[in-house]
Amino acid sequence: MNQPVIDRPAPDFELPATGGGSVRLSALRGRNVVIYFYPKDNTPGCTQEGQDFRDHYAELQALDAEVLGISRDSARTHENFSAKHGFPFPLLADTEEQVCALYDVIRLKNMYGKQVRGIERSTFLVDADGVLRREWRKVKVKGHVDEVLQALQSL
Repeated sequence: MNQPVIDRPAPDFELPATGGGSVRLSALRGRNVVIYFYPKDNTPGCTQEGQDFRDHYAELQALDAEVLGISRDSARTHENFSAKHGFPFPLLADTEEQVCALYDVIRLKNMYGKQVRGIERSTFLVDADGVLRREWRKVKVKGHVDEVLQALQSL
């Protein structure tokens, strides 16, 4: 599986988004983009991660950054999750795992003694020129948004 490469153009994609319509990464050129992949809507870690991005959204916007959350959940599930927690950024539905494959975030995980395929919590920072500048894999939620803010400040 190919992985995205730091200092090379980020793989482009288009996915259905909350709020109707879709989001294409290349349409956001001119702005920094934080793309975070998370395992599942309405789970404790994923909820906390979304809330952390929500709570720091004004700071991210001040650094000319847009936030995109991506999981394999449906657009309908995303709508409910987003509305429940007041996320000001779009959640994108990658139900076919196409973008997950582009960014190489699907891993085998152990769940209740069984191996299952799932998203490894990962974040990617794309600069205003569409170039991948930073990636975080196996993300621990606590303190992660602060790391992303620091990376944005250094661009």
